[in-house]
Amino acid sequence: MKIRFCLATIALLGLVAFVGAGCSKKSTSSMPPGATQVKVEDKSTYEEPAPAPVEPQVDERALAAEAKAQAVEELAFTINFAFDSYELNDDARATLGRKAALMKTYRDLTMVIEGYCDERGTEEYNLALGERRARAAFEHMVILGVAPERMSVVSFGEERPVDPGHNEAAWAKNRRDEFKISQ
Repeated sequence: MKIRFCLATIALLGLVAFVGAGCSKKSTSSMPPGATQVKVEDKSTYEEPAPAPVEPQVDERALAAEAKAQAVEELAFTINFAFDSYELNDDARATLGRKAALMKTYRDLTMVIEGYCDERGTEEYNLALGERRARAAFEHMVILGVAPERMSVVSFGEERPVDPGHNEAAWAKNRRDEFKISQ
């Protein structure tokens, strides 16, 4: 029995050695079949990649404030009238259309429309004509969608002339509406 036990142990050890040798670990490769492996040289110095270009920070509030300041500057404008008239011409209507669009964009702005006349006519007549001129621009802006509570009208008549001359060129400059913006 001892011999059988020894033979069985030897057979068992042989079987374990045979199975252990047959199940050796396989090495895996990410290389596709048939490809050859290329040896990469090891660089002793490491070069850092160049830093990405830094984009400048955009300050949205500063841009909005700058755009609003430009709009305020553009809204301070003048339109002119014919002699003894408060009728808006085509140029004045086009200008008022562009300005109404800006007023609708910047809803916190208010506007004072000032009506002026040349020196001809009585003071009372010129004050009334200046008011009719300012009122014509006011009503046109309301038609274009600007809220009436954001605008006011004042007449200066023949006071405050742009050109103090006493000729048609000076008088044409003085027959005007000026638009003053406040925030």
